[in-house]
Amino acid sequence: MNLGEQRKAGRAELWMPAALLTLAAVGWWWSVVSAGDMDTGGMSMQPMPTMSFTAFLIAWVAMMAAMMFPAVVPVVRLYARAAANDQVAPVGVFVMGYIALWALVGIPAYFAWRDLEAPLMQGSPWVGRVAGTVAIVAGLYQLTPLKSVCLRHCRSPMSFFLRHGKHLDRPGRAFAAGAHHGLFCVGCCWMLMAVLIAFGTMQLVWMLVLAVAIVLEKIAPFGEQLARASGAALLVLGVVLLAQPAFVTRLI
Repeated sequence: MNLGEQRKAGRAELWMPAALLTLAAVGWWWSVVSAGDMDTGGMSMQPMPTMSFTAFLIAWVAMMAAMMFPAVVPVVRLYARAAANDQVAPVGVFVMGYIALWALVGIPAYFAWRDLEAPLMQGSPWVGRVAGTVAIVAGLYQLTPLKSVCLRHCRSPMSFFLRHGKHLDRPGRAFAAGAHHGLFCVGCCWMLMAVLIAFGTMQLVWMLVLAVAIVLEKIAPFGEQLARASGAALLVLGVVLLAQPAFVTRLI
């Protein structure tokens, strides 16, 4: 690699993570605005009109960007470096594949949210039991081998490129690779997102707590230990909610 290529690659390593973090900031802004609108509309604790599928999907993708983009910076940095040297398709194609996969996850999430949102706002006792069950399942999943496999994939971006680097020269393959990486990300985080839905999709405190946990799991040296610790915490929370379903109202 000559000096010009090194400079180009260096710039790519800087601007693409910056762009991702900017999009994450926009996602947080959108989520704050959406949460504010929902709080204003729900002051009387009456059932709110169900959000349309399109509006939910936009909010879901914004929320995903806010929570997930900081954690995918390492893999996108490596991809951007390769793209700067014309070794792979543009990095935006890879990111779009990742976003598309999470958008697909938003489809079942919408139907779950639609059925839970009004009872949650009304304080229905069975919602606390549902939330407790979801928390227990999420806690157990955090301790499974499948979670560990997906987490190790997300924590090792270099191994991803060693497996797929020769097949990213075409946009279609780059898009598929982004979706493939997103699939492992979903495998790593889907039960945490289920917890978010169970406690109210636009609850900013839960969003922030889970976003920090997701980032630390994927990039911190103690990420795997944190996954197990968070699993234990979710198990305790789930047991509490099954015993005292009304406690869920203090968490939303």
